[in-house]
Amino acid sequence: MLVPVVPIGNSRGIRLPKVVLNKFLVKDKMDMEITDKGILLTPIPEHPRMGWAEAFCSMHDNKEDMLENIPDSEDLEWEW
Repeated sequence: MLVPVVPIGNSRGIRLPKVVLNKFLVKDKMDMEITDKGILLTPIPEHPRMGWAEAFCSMHDNKEDMLENIPDSEDLEWEW
């Protein structure tokens, strides 16, 4: 699908057809990733933290939520 690049203020952008926005449930923001092949736009879920509680519980059950030993600042050599 070809879409024109249009001026938007001091920038330029594209307009996404309503049918495309509805198909992917785009509300007001999208995640933009720059790749070697181009620009990848991904819809952001309406509840961005959905599933976090279950993931944290799973991490705890698998003992993946432990911090590694962090050295004291006195033990570090600083370079200026």
